[in-house]
Amino acid sequence: MVSTFGESKTQGSVFVRIHAPWQVLAREAEFLKIKVPTKKMYEIKSEGCIAKKFNEILQKLSSPLKPRVPEHSNNRMKNLSYPFSREKMYLYHIQDKDTFFDNATRSRIVHEILKRTACARANNTMGINSLIANSIYDAAYPLHDGEYDSPGDDMNDRKLLYQEWARYGAFYKFQPIDLIRKYFGEKIGLYFAWLGLYTAFLIPSSVIGVIVFLYGCATIEEDIPSKEMCDQQNVFIMCPLCDKSCDYWNLSSACGTARASHLFDNPATVFFSIFMALWATMFLENWKRLQMRLGYFWDLTGIEEEEEHSRPEYETKVREKMLKKSDKLVVQKLGTNMTEHEDEDDDEDKLTWKDRFPGYLINFVSILFMIALTFSIVFAVIVYRITTAAALSLNKDTRSNVRVTVTATAVIINLVVILILDEIYGAVAKWLTQIEVPKTEQTFEERLILKAFLLKFVNAYSPIFYVAFFKGRFVGRPGSYVYVFSGYRMEECAPGGCLMELCIQLSIIMLGKQLIQNNIFEIGVPKLKKLFRKLKDETEPEETDSAHSKHPEQWDLDYSLEPYTGLTPEYMEMIIQFGFVTLFVASFPLAPVFALLNNVIEVRLDAKKFVTELRRPDAVRTKDIGIWFDILSGIGKFSVISNAFVIAITSDFIPRLVYQYFYSHNGTLHGFVNHTLSFFNVSQLKEGTQPENSQFDQEVQFCRFKDYREPPWAPNPYEFSKQYWSILSARLAFVIIFQNLVMFLSVLVDWMIPDIPTDISDQIKKEKSLLVDFFLKEEHEKLKLIDEPAPSSQGGGLQSRRSRAASSAPSSQSQPGSLASSGSQHTSV
Repeated sequence: MVSTFGESKTQGSVFVRIHAPWQVLAREAEFLKIKVPTKKMYEIKSEGCIAKKFNEILQKLSSPLKPRVPEHSNNRMKNLSYPFSREKMYLYHIQDKDTFFDNATRSRIVHEILKRTACARANNTMGINSLIANSIYDAAYPLHDGEYDSPGDDMNDRKLLYQEWARYGAFYKFQPIDLIRKYFGEKIGLYFAWLGLYTAFLIPSSVIGVIVFLYGCATIEEDIPSKEMCDQQNVFIMCPLCDKSCDYWNLSSACGTARASHLFDNPATVFFSIFMALWATMFLENWKRLQMRLGYFWDLTGIEEEEEHSRPEYETKVREKMLKKSDKLVVQKLGTNMTEHEDEDDDEDKLTWKDRFPGYLINFVSILFMIALTFSIVFAVIVYRITTAAALSLNKDTRSNVRVTVTATAVIINLVVILILDEIYGAVAKWLTQIEVPKTEQTFEERLILKAFLLKFVNAYSPIFYVAFFKGRFVGRPGSYVYVFSGYRMEECAPGGCLMELCIQLSIIMLGKQLIQNNIFEIGVPKLKKLFRKLKDETEPEETDSAHSKHPEQWDLDYSLEPYTGLTPEYMEMIIQFGFVTLFVASFPLAPVFALLNNVIEVRLDAKKFVTELRRPDAVRTKDIGIWFDILSGIGKFSVISNAFVIAITSDFIPRLVYQYFYSHNGTLHGFVNHTLSFFNVSQLKEGTQPENSQFDQEVQFCRFKDYREPPWAPNPYEFSKQYWSILSARLAFVIIFQNLVMFLSVLVDWMIPDIPTDISDQIKKEKSLLVDFFLKEEHEKLKLIDEPAPSSQGGGLQSRRSRAASSAPSSQSQPGSLASSGSQHTSV
């Protein structure tokens, strides 16, 4: 562990390297209840004969994909683990005290000491984090294990991780999860294990998605509705798309849109939606199982939640509160009994809801404002689409490409706005969380995650929700259109429906975010920062000796790296991607494919960033991924509802079913297009909205528009027809049936797949039994050794007992040496 602090002198930063001797490590390991391996080893239960054979075949086939690193989880032997205790040193297999605790554990112990150490010179500030917040120290970080690109055959864990994991050339290999956990700690190890499982689960969903897309391509020539739309003999004269400047048009001119819509709007997409809902459930269930398996091998089972220390900002607020009330309390206590103010004293050393109320109020108002801002921008883009379409329709040269131009430019504008607001919302969420002044880092992180996710979720999906569920629903009808402002009609869906536009919107936003935000920003921004830092170092006068500049120390090299800021950005981008994959998969079956391609790069990108570009994070011991699992579970459940409404409302799946089984004369889809089009008498168009200088070949008496309304000659012209109410009822019934069916299947899958693998459950029970037997055996041998009468070798027995006693308690003779070195730059804690 190294701490750095700046000085006003010319020598620049001063580094303090902190070392913990064995006595301190043993004391703190016992205090933190760190599990360590004992002398006892046992064989892990092997699978059945068939499972064992299958596993052996799988191991042989996957051997080229395995990284060449020492594995721990796949070994057949495992040490019994037990929380470290100085009174039971005889239980542990301690060959070398310098290597008994690995580097991650040592740095964790030192960091825990620094977090709870009070500084009397800084107003009794508690912990290194408070000193860093007050700019007394610049940073505190554990050192990397040497260079990752050093020449020679000398190998360290960092170099091994770089060669076998953090290079793009190793993209086809499995991740060395055990080595990642050993080097970075359990929290980061669990993140990469989760990312690896998520990426692996994208493979079957990608295969099914490609099959669904190919099914749409194969059946496009057999789709009767699109063939009817493309048939030139079927003359469907459609009503003008805009007032005055737009002419009547033939439905066959939209043949390309109708054929393209069939690629994503076909019966296979319904099956794929059900599959993806079950896929999400199976992914979460398998993650719980993998999490338990890793917890077993990493000795995380049964660990207690560690007591967290208060954040520096919280301590500052409490201190300010106590200072403000100190004078008042002194005056009050002079005239009253001290016991009357005991309750008030208890509240002085913490922040109550009254102290936090202004922060909560600002949070509530700010989040509402940000959500309203997002909706306002979406509405502004809608106005842009409407006005641009109206302007382009006035020009004969651009009139034919109005829909393509407006859709493409609007999606690009949405993408740019989303990328900009994402960065703004991330900073705003952090500022709002700081205003709340959470007490602990875990509370701070959870509240930050919830705010950032809410804002980014609304920002990323608002344009998609508009196209999916609102566009074309409030258009009106010919003769009674709905207008925005004056003279601008609400935009309509394409003749083939809004599903194709939803697919375009989803694909461009998803691919744009992945390509620009997740990859270019992650690659480009760190390189720019590194370049600026290098230029700054070159411009500053160097007064160090040439030998030091040629061979800098590890703390100098690590100080030039970017500080570690947490896993929230990494999880957030994957969670948003998970939403793209599941929420609207009915409209874009290829979403899992693009997510898979991105994640193959993302794994190595994150790996390279952690190994080569970031300071080594403090090892954090945790059992799970925390609040992210609840967010994933919520998205999975919400995706069932969203896909049900996409299929029922946005696609033509339900209208086709209703027509085929209730209105078709021969049980086919022949005549479906004519069934979906209503008649309008052009003589009833409002004055000033008729087409000017119509170039249509024949005189038009009736035009058609897509809706289910009564014809002009009916008793109630232009009212919703019986077909409309039948289809609406079928759509609502489908949503209810689809939602309950998929939810039932998800619960069934959840019930069929146990959260804890059977073999792991058995091993945990076996380990508890073996641990009791091992304790009894060791205690029996210890008592037997003490009570054994040996008069001829009394000195030897005494020597043996002294040796054992010396190993079970820390030596007091080494402590003065440790304390004596506390004033130097190489400090022992």
